[in-house]
Amino acid sequence: MNPSTAQARVIVDELVRNTVSHVVLCPGSRNAPLSIALYDAAAAGRLQLHVRIDERGAGFLALGIAARTGRPVALLCTSGTAAANFHPAVLEADRAGVPLIVLTADRPPEMRAAGASQVIDQHQLYGNAIRYFDELAVAERRAGQNSYWRGQICRAWNAAYGEWRCGPVHLNIPFREPLVPDVDDDGEWYESLEGRPDGARWTELPDFGALPSFVVPSARHGLVIACDTGVQAASEWAELHGWPVVSETGGIGMAGATAISSGAWLLGVEEFISRHKPEQVLCIGRPTVFRQVQRVLSDPDVEVLLVRPDSDWPAPAHNVRQVGQWFDEPTKPADPEWLASWQRADKAASGAVTEALADEPWPSGLRLATELVDAVPEGSLLVVGSSNPTRDVALAGRLRPDVLVHRNRGVAGIDGMVSTAIGAATVHRGHSYALLGDLTFLHDASGLLTGPAEQRPDLTIVVLNDDGGGIFSLLEQGAPEHNASFERVFGTPHGADLGALCAGYRVPHVVAETLTEFRAALKPAPGLRVVEVRVDRTRHRELHARLRTAVSSAVRAV
Repeated sequence: MNPSTAQARVIVDELVRNTVSHVVLCPGSRNAPLSIALYDAAAAGRLQLHVRIDERGAGFLALGIAARTGRPVALLCTSGTAAANFHPAVLEADRAGVPLIVLTADRPPEMRAAGASQVIDQHQLYGNAIRYFDELAVAERRAGQNSYWRGQICRAWNAAYGEWRCGPVHLNIPFREPLVPDVDDDGEWYESLEGRPDGARWTELPDFGALPSFVVPSARHGLVIACDTGVQAASEWAELHGWPVVSETGGIGMAGATAISSGAWLLGVEEFISRHKPEQVLCIGRPTVFRQVQRVLSDPDVEVLLVRPDSDWPAPAHNVRQVGQWFDEPTKPADPEWLASWQRADKAASGAVTEALADEPWPSGLRLATELVDAVPEGSLLVVGSSNPTRDVALAGRLRPDVLVHRNRGVAGIDGMVSTAIGAATVHRGHSYALLGDLTFLHDASGLLTGPAEQRPDLTIVVLNDDGGGIFSLLEQGAPEHNASFERVFGTPHGADLGALCAGYRVPHVVAETLTEFRAALKPAPGLRVVEVRVDRTRHRELHARLRTAVSSAVRAV
C-alpha cells in the first residue's frame, strides 16, 4: 500500500468513528486518495457521500446538512482556487456556529517550492474564521503514523464540535504521488492501521455541554427575543413565566399563549414601545434583520441578557448585562397586566395586517409569504433567504409551531442559498420548502446541478422574482431623492429567464401567475422543483408604509 492511500483510508475511518456521517466531495486530482477512500466507505454503508462539481455550492450544501443535523460534516476539495471557493461557507459557518471539517488537499512542500501548477498558499487560508488549523505531515513509508493521523482527526472534531463554541475547522493535507491505490495493493503497511476496538474514536473527549452557564432574568416587565436558535425552547420558557416572546422568524416555530406573532411590527411602533419598554430583554441567538430589534437592545434603560453558545455576542450598545448558554428561572414573578397589554396589541396589529393584505392585489412579497407560511404542511422545513424573504416571513405574522425554519444569518449574505436549502432538505424527514429572492436564486443557480447518482430531496423552491434588488427599495437608497442612481446600481434588473435556466438543469419549473395556481403549486410532490412568482418591486415601499400606518392606528386604538 502506498503512503497516500494508507493515510486517506485511516483519515476516513477515524472521521466515521467521530460520528461524521455526511461528507461533501468535489472532484479533483490531488484529493484523489481521499475521494477513493470516501467512495469505498460510502459503498460499505459507513457514511453518506454527496458529490458536487462547484466548491462554492458544495460548501453551502455541507453547511445546510450540518445546520439541520447539528453534527459535523466533512468537506473535501483539491488544491488551489478550489479551496478558496469554500471561503464563503466557512465564514457563514463561523458566524452561525455550524460545525464543518474542511479538508483541502495540497501539493507537497517540494512541489509548492517549485512553483507547481494549481498551487496557492493554503496555510491559514480562512484566517480567523476557523476554530483550528493544521497541516498534516506528508505520509511516509514508516511506522508510527496511524496514531498521529487518527489523533489529528480527533483534535479537529473536538474543535469543530466537542467544545461549546461550534464552528469550522481546517485540515490541509499534502499528498505525494501515487495518488491512487497500487494495482497490486495487498493492504500491507509498516504497522497496523486499525483504530480502537469496537469502533471507538482514537481519543475520547469529555462532554463539554454537560454544565452550561445560565443567565438569570430578574424583571417583572421582560421581553424574550428569539432568533434562529432556541425558538421553541424560548416559547416554552416564556409561557411558563409569563413573558411575551417575539421572534425574528415571525411565528414559525413559536407556540404558547405568550407568543406575539406581530412582534416585528409592534417593535417598530414608537408610541407602543415607549409605553412598553421592557426592563430586561432575554435575547436568544443573534438578531440580524430588524432595526427596531437593534433599537430595543441599544436602549440604555434596557438590561440585555444574552443566550448564545459563542464567544462573539451581539451588543449594539455594548451594554450586555449577562451572557450564558441557557436561561434559568426568573427571580421575580412577571406582571400579568404587562403580558396582557402585549397580547391586546398583538391582536390589534395582526388584525390590521390581515385586513390590509386581504385587499392587496396578488402578488406581493408579504402576501406571498403569508400564503406560503399558511400552506406548508405540518412538520415541513422552510428555508428562508436573506433580504426581503426573511423580512416578509417574519412580518407575515402567522404562528406555525409545527414548522421548522432555517436561515443563513451568520453573515446574512445571499451566497449559497440554493445549495443550503438542498443540503438542509436532504436530511429533513418530510417535505421542505425554500423562499428565495431572484438575485439570491441566480447567485447560486449552479446549486441546482445534481448528478444522476446524487440524492435529490423533496424540496419546493419558491422564487419571488421582482427582477432585481427589491430590498433596496425599502432602505434609504430607495427614497425618491435617489431615483437617478437607484435602478442602475441598486435595482439591478437582470431580465433572466428562470424557466430556461431550470430547464438546463433538468429541474421542473412553473410560473404561478394567480393565487389559485400558487396554492396548487405548493402541494407536496417528490423531488426538486421551482415555483416562480413575478412581483412588481416598485410597489414594495408603498405597501410597507401603508401596513405600518395601519398597524400604528390599530395599536393606538387599543
